Amino acid sequence: MSDINRMYEEAEKLKDEGRLEEATAKLEEILQLDETHVLSHMALAMLYSKMGKFEEAVQHGERACELEPDDALNFTALSVAYQRAYAGTQNLGFIQKAEEAMARAREIEGTPHRHH
Repeated sequence: MSDINRMYEEAEKLKDEGRLEEATAKLEEILQLDETHVLSHMALAMLYSKMGKFEEAVQHGERACELEPDDALNFTALSVAYQRAYAGTQNLGFIQKAEEAMARAREIEGTPHRHH
């Protein structure tokens, strides 16, 4: 098992134990080693949302979508991050972005998957 996979499992365990600060630190550490690790970006989007760090949450959600633009799940998670950001900030711009991300997820789900 690669170091990154092991570290990601450790981060998941910390998250499950409610040790969010430690989990985010571990995930950020993974991204220092491999900035393209989509699962870490997705996990950070969720954790930062829970912690009320909405700017960071949205940045990680957006990065996951940039890295895997054909994955509907990433856009669904990004939409949730935007919705939480709106709930926390009352910034209406987040609602529009949430709707756009959800529309993109539906669009992807409606298209046959291309094989690389």
